[in-house]
Amino acid sequence: MKIAIPFHNGYVNEHFGHSENYAVYTINPENQIVNRTVIKGEEGCGCKSGIGAVLASEGVTLMLAGNIGGGAIHHLYTEGIEVIRGCSGLAEEVIVNYLNGKVIDGGQTCEQHAGCDSHAH
Repeated sequence: MKIAIPFHNGYVNEHFGHSENYAVYTINPENQIVNRTVIKGEEGCGCKSGIGAVLASEGVTLMLAGNIGGGAIHHLYTEGIEVIRGCSGLAEEVIVNYLNGKVIDGGQTCEQHAGCDSHAH
């Protein structure tokens, strides 16, 4: 399994659409991290960039994100990537907490960015 986290300076990026880097963790069948790579994000809002397709081509099936808009969620889902919202803190701690069953979807979508085509960055 591969899990991505948008990050900045080691922390989950507060807004998916502004993330410049994505940590991609490879998880083995024993639920252990066996590898971590970094993918540089494309310019533009997360829902308008091709980051979903890039992450999917790397085998990512889950995104652990902070604030994220509905358009970005839709694009990730279209690429087969599930999204868990409301994550915060050190990316390394978030991934470990997820693997230990301590992370659940926050259920909130960034209202300001719910309609991807209606905003500009």
